[in-house]
Amino acid sequence: MSSNAGQTTGYKLTKADLRQINIRNLVGFQAGWNYERMQHSGYLWIILPQLRKIYGDNTEALKTACRTQCSPFFNTSNFLNTIITGIDLAIEETEGVDGLETVASLKTGLMGPLASIGDSIFGSLLPTIFGALAANMAQAGNPLGIFIWIASCIVVDWFRCKQTYIAYDQGMKLVTTMSDKLNAITDAATVMGVFMVGALISTNVGIVLTINPNIGGVPLNVQDILNNICPKLVPACLVGFVYWLLGRKGMTSTKAIFIVLVLGVVLG
Repeated sequence: MSSNAGQTTGYKLTKADLRQINIRNLVGFQAGWNYERMQHSGYLWIILPQLRKIYGDNTEALKTACRTQCSPFFNTSNFLNTIITGIDLAIEETEGVDGLETVASLKTGLMGPLASIGDSIFGSLLPTIFGALAANMAQAGNPLGIFIWIASCIVVDWFRCKQTYIAYDQGMKLVTTMSDKLNAITDAATVMGVFMVGALISTNVGIVLTINPNIGGVPLNVQDILNNICPKLVPACLVGFVYWLLGRKGMTSTKAIFIVLVLGVVLG
């Protein structure tokens, strides 16, 4: 044991402990969310039983650890938060309260990058891909789509649990390993998301112009002309219009939806 071991009980976390953390994380991590410090109370709740084992119940060291976990502002992706949790506990069971400053810096340094990666991939990209696939299959009367959606959710939750074990085993080494890859992963997820949005525009935004003016006695099919210029040009213009709207001062997504709804009714 290290020279700081006297500040802990010498307890080593087991697989049962990590399993308990994962269960608490899946059902209650966001339950304590608030506007002041966001996820700090949920983060403490998922690891509190393990902190009691590491520091001893009702000890000054435990109180110090709890105050430290609740003191900083904390907000990250709930798909990748247990990476921080696993590294945190690996530090605390070894260094005790002397490692709390490192833990606070760890949480501050990783919560931003992990938030952008987790929300981009698991909060936007995967739901877009599998949600669109499931919805299109449902529209075609194929019930397999719902099972694809359920399977994707199960795989994501399995990954959320698996990363706890990896982070705990690797400890601080994982921070060094991840540091060079976080930006590359974020950029790759952003590019993939842009491609998926483009694909969804062409397949799910359906607008057909029925204007067929007569020029010199010859009917002119405006929709065919636009398709020859660029297929799905009108849906792309609509999405660009909404994007422009959302950049206006005072505009919200709800207002933009209402404007599109009114335009659809009037023009329809």
